[in-house]
Amino acid sequence: MIKATNIHKSYGVLNVLKGVSIDIQKSEIISIVGASGAGKTTLLHIIGTLDRANSGTLEINGTNISSLSDKKLADFRNKNIGFVFQFHHLLPEFTALENVCIPAFIAGTSKSVAEEKAKELLSFLGLTERMSHKPSELSGGEQQRVAVARALINNPAVILADEPSGNLDSATAKELHQLFFTLREKFNQTFVIVTHNEELANMADRKLVMRDGNIV
Repeated sequence: MIKATNIHKSYGVLNVLKGVSIDIQKSEIISIVGASGAGKTTLLHIIGTLDRANSGTLEINGTNISSLSDKKLADFRNKNIGFVFQFHHLLPEFTALENVCIPAFIAGTSKSVAEEKAKELLSFLGLTERMSHKPSELSGGEQQRVAVARALINNPAVILADEPSGNLDSATAKELHQLFFTLREKFNQTFVIVTHNEELANMADRKLVMRDGNIV
């Protein structure tokens, strides 16, 4: 599903990634752990095509990412990659249902089809009664589940999560972690999760440890 080879990334004189190589299979749940500054989020952003490597190759679902123009890359990202961040990044003026629909609208999906899929996902995530609520009316756990539904709306090949439970209390965090495995069973999704949460990291199929810009 994901093949990154010899990925280097620097910002000025700061070498953040120093030749990272990683192979991730379809439907695998991978956790990436390591101290702050080890390069975890930078690697996740490059795998997620939010940032480009200085050198190295990246292939996702059979597509060579390095060769895509910015426009084609944005289109590929919208259709193939879902994101869940520590801060849910929901748009405050829109309801839960509208927030979930946004990536589908960007992909050119009709309103009726997008809303039907969004309702199905929100119901699956236990948010049937909360669809018309705005983010400020939802709990932290509910907001994060809306963000998960938004990540799933375009049936992406891979979900990338950056500290997804970092803002949640321990009981809600545990529910979110379990949800990733339920989603993998239902939708066959691949997950790459950067986390400081040892419990979540240890639940994954594989735990990768980063230190000083490389996987050790």
